Amino acid sequence: MSDDNRPVYLKLRDLIAAGIIEGRYAEGELLPSVRAFAAEQGANPLTVAKAYSQFQADGLIDVQRGVGMFVTGGAAERLRESERRRFLEEEWPAIQARMERLGLDPASLLHPA
Repeated sequence: MSDDNRPVYLKLRDLIAAGIIEGRYAEGELLPSVRAFAAEQGANPLTVAKAYSQFQADGLIDVQRGVGMFVTGGAAERLRESERRRFLEEEWPAIQARMERLGLDPASLLHPA
């Protein structure tokens, strides 16, 4: 499954989510500014702002005017759970179907000979 056709703001959202889940942006920590993250990713600041606003709407970041955006408590676990659900509902069925077509046994992948 290719992500090439996904909107840029969703790709940026996934990068930010991964950073929160992996602890690069810890709970209570300041996220990079919209401009800094845009420059780092080579993206338009308005696109980054759209990704950030989705996190704010979901209650995963708090915005303090004039200070910045902070990761809320519990954001990593909430994101991890939603990513698990998305994987199992959207990605896994295609992976599972491909494995069946190729005759791959999931157990053999977990315990290679």
